[in-house]
Amino acid sequence: ANGKIINKCDNKYDEDNVIIKISNEEIEIKKHIYLILNKPKGFVSTTDVVKENSVLNLVPDKYRKRKLFPAGRLDKDTEGLLIITTDGKLSHFVTSPTSNIQKTYYIEFEGVLNDRASKVMKEGLVDEKGTQFKPATLYNVSETSCYLTISEGKYHQVKRMMHLVGGVVTYLKRIKIANIVLPEELKIGSYIEISQHDIYQLIHFNCKKKGF
Repeated sequence: ANGKIINKCDNKYDEDNVIIKISNEEIEIKKHIYLILNKPKGFVSTTDVVKENSVLNLVPDKYRKRKLFPAGRLDKDTEGLLIITTDGKLSHFVTSPTSNIQKTYYIEFEGVLNDRASKVMKEGLVDEKGTQFKPATLYNVSETSCYLTISEGKYHQVKRMMHLVGGVVTYLKRIKIANIVLPEELKIGSYIEISQHDIYQLIHFNCKKKGF
């Protein structure tokens, strides 16, 4: 480690300022891993790698040797941005309703949205069972597509909200979490690694006050 021979397995070192070599091959040491995955349809947000369609089977073995898990989830038939990490603290912050993390989706739909769709989304919807949805922002792209930004993650939430304003979702893709934007060049099923510093800054500009 840093040019010294280590003969004890309990030696301590600074994870951010150490170079470790085994048989002269440099070994990368990181406290946590942060991956941005462009999830394909048909894959599920599970850590059970026995299932062939687990999102963890889309990343190399070198990462899966660590205790990776999705920070949040995407439905099986939904594409797009998914954070995969070993950092439980970050995952909790991203998924906690109290964090109010904004998530943006690109949607294609059938049907006709009612004239007040954007307005009632901003006011907060309530479905027939009394389930309340926090205020959301709807941007129309065309007569059959739109963007929707929400700040919570109820079961099938986007589809349920769209149904309440007259749209039946036919295609759904998450493109943004906080200030993390899914790179346009990142192909379906591919991933990139991001540093801890960068992901914390992108998740919340004032993350230090949130306990990070």
